[in-house]
Amino acid sequence: MGATREVRELLIAAIADLLDGVRHVAVGASSPIPAAGAMLLRARNEISGKAPVRISILGSARHNFFTSGAVELFDCAAQGRVDAFFLGGGQIDGHGNINLVGAGDYPASQVRWPGSFGSAYLYHLVPRVILFREEHSPRALVPKVDFVSAAASTPEVPRRGGPAALLTNMALFDFDKERARFRLRSVHPGFSAADIRDRTGFEYDAPPAPPVTPYPDTATLSLLRGRILDEITETYPAFARSMGEAA
Repeated sequence: MGATREVRELLIAAIADLLDGVRHVAVGASSPIPAAGAMLLRARNEISGKAPVRISILGSARHNFFTSGAVELFDCAAQGRVDAFFLGGGQIDGHGNINLVGAGDYPASQVRWPGSFGSAYLYHLVPRVILFREEHSPRALVPKVDFVSAAASTPEVPRRGGPAALLTNMALFDFDKERARFRLRSVHPGFSAADIRDRTGFEYDAPPAPPVTPYPDTATLSLLRGRILDEITETYPAFARSMGEAA
């Protein structure tokens, strides 16, 4: 599957499922698929009468109650008032560490990325961090990151945060915090367990026959192509336009 509307809808629905039960989701400024997943969870909860979901999308005027951007996000995280967040990286390794600095030996990195910003801080404090990277390849999913922007575990320092899952365009993994290791939960339609093993640079656990990640049902697709598409247009107009044009 390429980056088609169907793939993106599957990823958005998978994110909403991973967020089930949270009260406050924070999303970075360049994360349309995670933002749409949070919006889908909010819509589902409103329809079913479950507890309301607060969404804070940095850079959004409509879906953000912060007035000082990341400063308030960091304060909320320190106070334990952010339940879920998303992190990615140029590299993610099998222990859940991420690299946002660059590939190669730092500081003479051959390839440079935007930088760590507050990733280590939020990774340490937010209880449910979902690692999200659309590219699933040995280049992105490596045995050991070249630079640790944010560590998944710090045995020497108590923490309440860390990875809960890793979602890519090919598969969904759970993270075992005790073993600091991923376990394959499901394989997206169009791929096999062998494909995942072949294109993943790190070792992971897997059931004998991993299930297929479910495609969104009719009710979910109706929300995604209606209400969610309308809501996300304010923050990510190009993304919303591409989703609409694919109809």
